[in-house]
Amino acid sequence: MQFYLDALQFGLCLGSMAMGIFITMKIFNMPDITTDGSYTLGATVTAVLITSHWPIYAVLPVSISAGAAAGICTGLIHTKLKIDALLSGILVMTGLYSINLLILGRSNVPLINVSTIFTSVTLFTDETYNQVAIGLILISLLALLLTWLLRTDFGIAMRATGNSPTMTRAIGVNTDRMKITGLAIANAFTALSGFLAAQYQGFTDINMGIGIVITGLGSVLIADALRIWFNITGIGKQIILVVVGSIIFQFVLATSLQLHVNPNMLKLITALFVLLIVALPRVGKLTSLRVP
Repeated sequence: MQFYLDALQFGLCLGSMAMGIFITMKIFNMPDITTDGSYTLGATVTAVLITSHWPIYAVLPVSISAGAAAGICTGLIHTKLKIDALLSGILVMTGLYSINLLILGRSNVPLINVSTIFTSVTLFTDETYNQVAIGLILISLLALLLTWLLRTDFGIAMRATGNSPTMTRAIGVNTDRMKITGLAIANAFTALSGFLAAQYQGFTDINMGIGIVITGLGSVLIADALRIWFNITGIGKQIILVVVGSIIFQFVLATSLQLHVNPNMLKLITALFVLLIVALPRVGKLTSLRVP
């Protein structure tokens, strides 16, 4: 039971990052590899400030702002220098590795005997239940915030930019500005995920973000498969599914470890699971289209 509660908690921590991937992948149809760097950046800034005895309410906006700045850099490179979005993200991610190491000062910083967001608020006496409750509250607030944003005129303009940049530009919307803003918001969400993950794990490591974008992509793909299965169209429900996808992703890893699967096979099992979830709805559609 404890094993799955831990997976639930970590899935909630990564839910913010999955929402960031949702913005770039589903709203803007843009691959953004900046995630690997901005996730670590959020954790790095968090570790340095917390160990310097900054209060949590002051650490949070700084971490979010750092992630947003990384997204702005990617957006500027992509829109102003006309460099492919994927390559722009790779360039910023690569540069962030050195920046993160410079900020952190060493490869690993433990967060021991310091006040974190999970210890500063007490909702349950049991530590695990307290962490899960705080994670649920934070992710619920983030999901509501993102849902509200995407339903505003500004959010609709963002969605229109992703669907048809040419048409959006024709009605007077600055698509470059929309992309830069969207990348800033997405990476702010990702940095917030690093902020939570560092405090939950009790340490920040310079390599903790390597490959994290795959986890986010997997979460969004699982959410997309669930959306197709249950025919869900509302933007708010889709965002909830993204968080659910993040939790499912972690449950798959937890189940594999519980079954004593060789850790070397963990990535393969995860990839096959995501492939299965994504492929089944499409296989079902192909089957239904066959002529009897």
